Amino acid sequence: MSFVLFVAPLALTGCGFAPLYGQPGVVRNLAAIDVVAPEGRTGFLIREHLDDAFAKNRAAPAAYRMHLQLYETRYPRGIRVDNVATRFEYVLTADYTLTSIASGAPAKNGRVRVELTYDSADQPYASVAAQQDAQDRAAQEAARRIQLELAAWLANGAKPGGA
Repeated sequence: MSFVLFVAPLALTGCGFAPLYGQPGVVRNLAAIDVVAPEGRTGFLIREHLDDAFAKNRAAPAAYRMHLQLYETRYPRGIRVDNVATRFEYVLTADYTLTSIASGAPAKNGRVRVELTYDSADQPYASVAAQQDAQDRAAQEAARRIQLELAAWLANGAKPGGA
């Protein structure tokens, strides 16, 4: 059994498998992204989640600046007999532009879209809490998707600093 555990990682390296974050410079370049988010609760949440996802080290100089544009929509989905919505669909679309700080040239553009649903209760506080929870979950998922897109872009040979 121990022989199989020893040989399995060697077999994976022979097939060309390489972990995304094992590529040189991916983690370092993700940490060198300065995020500029729009004002508001959702902008704050996505910036915080991106800073966490990028493992932002404030001591390292930024090589890229990411500007975000956020679009939020809310659709009533569960309608009761008295025409009151009890379930909503929340859609967060995040457009991002990654710009090299050194050259000022755009390095990458992208868009992620997150759709989720939440229940709306009859009590006003519970309804507001559910909506805020949906915003936080959507911002977290959008940040995760942006992180994965940028990590793949960096691992596939993006030039650090726009060079």
